[in-house]
Amino acid sequence: MKILRYEKEGETGYGVLKGDRIQPLKGSLFGSFTICTEEIPRDEVRLLSPLDPNKLILIGRNYAAHAAEGGKPVPEEPLMFLASPTAVIGPGEIIRLPNLEDRIDHEAELAVVIGKRGKGIPRDRAKEYIFGYTCGNDVSNRILQKKDGQYTRAKSFDTFKPLGPWIETDLDPSNLSVRLTVNGEVRQDGRTEEMIFPVPVLVEAISAVFPLEPGDVILTGTPSGVSPLRPGDEVQVEIEGIGSLTNRVEG
Repeated sequence: MKILRYEKEGETGYGVLKGDRIQPLKGSLFGSFTICTEEIPRDEVRLLSPLDPNKLILIGRNYAAHAAEGGKPVPEEPLMFLASPTAVIGPGEIIRLPNLEDRIDHEAELAVVIGKRGKGIPRDRAKEYIFGYTCGNDVSNRILQKKDGQYTRAKSFDTFKPLGPWIETDLDPSNLSVRLTVNGEVRQDGRTEEMIFPVPVLVEAISAVFPLEPGDVILTGTPSGVSPLRPGDEVQVEIEGIGSLTNRVEG
């Protein structure tokens, strides 16, 4: 089931995508909801980010080839950090570069949406706590990462966390294609089976530190091929079984 968030005539809501039409949801996204029989043509709405995350938890260097291209060692355990949820934007929105001097890269990532609260979740039960998956672009200022020695500022600027286009609730994340193009040119092309720490291990490791809660989003790391974004670029993240997330870049 593909669940999206949309805006129509100034009102926002959640719905289920059925071909080129949307059936609105009533109730709580992470609780009890019903699917309405009403249908809205998809071209009559504007897609938003599929949710406003509660916490945004990022995983660094989770693909060996990406660690190598950055000249960094592979971590012995998941390298986790937080970014501000206010950086999230949706499909079709603009990624805005705060300056044109710093190197600001794209990072295509599988995003995990948590649907149930849990602390100390064992990896073999991780699926019980996952609501679904979406596409993410972990836009990152490399100059500030190096300057700060940690990643929060470099990854938390407004518009630096595109998510979308919707949440796919029925998906096996173990071996999916993760692909990114800039102006139609392939820059990143990997598979989730290349993750050093797969999704269930990440859920276990994060929840050992603090509770995972409904609406939390985990960005699971990026394959190799990251490169700078420039004003005028069109960047597209495509993940097998989910869909594609497209954003333009402006200075």
